[in-house]
Amino acid sequence: MTPVTAFKPACATTEAASRAIRLMDLTSLNDDDHDARIIALCHQTRTPVGNTAAVCIYPRFVGLARLTLAAQGTPDIKVATVVNFPHGDDELDVVLAETRAALMDGADEIDLVIPWRALKAGDEAPARALVRGCKGLCGTRALKVIIESGELKSPALIRAASLLAIEEGADFIKTSTGKVAVNATPEACRVMLAAIAECGAQNRVGFKAAGGVKSAREAGEYLAMAAAHFGDEWLVAGRFRFGASGLLDQLLVTLGEGKMSPATDHGY
Repeated sequence: MTPVTAFKPACATTEAASRAIRLMDLTSLNDDDHDARIIALCHQTRTPVGNTAAVCIYPRFVGLARLTLAAQGTPDIKVATVVNFPHGDDELDVVLAETRAALMDGADEIDLVIPWRALKAGDEAPARALVRGCKGLCGTRALKVIIESGELKSPALIRAASLLAIEEGADFIKTSTGKVAVNATPEACRVMLAAIAECGAQNRVGFKAAGGVKSAREAGEYLAMAAAHFGDEWLVAGRFRFGASGLLDQLLVTLGEGKMSPATDHGY
């Protein structure tokens, strides 16, 4: 696909910050998460410069997040949750049961970790069955497939995992769990966006960069890569997401709407 001249973050850091907020899955995925933390996270989704796209939390908090977002008058903010997370090693029937329960609790979006270890060992079958089965349960609700690009490492494996996910029905391909040493990188982003283009799937499959995006400048680099492939109009929540926690504070500071709080870790 011919590159499109579009978004230029080097001269538009504030524009990158503004866009990134609206494309963010504000995330808390800690083992010690509790109700008060999730309620506070939901309140943070509503900012002076626009709302985040979603909140991403563990399945046990889906109902609470749904109620909290509705109570604050932002029911349009999506509730995303994770399955087969973070290891990617659960049996098919366990993951399908987990997905089914999350959807029944009101999840709008499912972020699924594929069995990337099996894929590295040359066995695509478990990943294909898992993506296909989960998408069958999700129906029109979004399935984001986490390929764990930092563990796959090689461009060839990242491409193979991306193509597999797209072929089996993923609505988004996502870089990372945020729980490994290497998460989203520009290099992985390029390979994954190219895989979407290779399939001609840009009108039905999006991309999510999760973990490792720390500033408006870095967010702008990812946005520019996506715009170069698919045009500025692709930079909408239905096609592009960031998975992040601390990034929100940085973006608000960039826009003059906040000050840096003490370092926190919400799981990404």
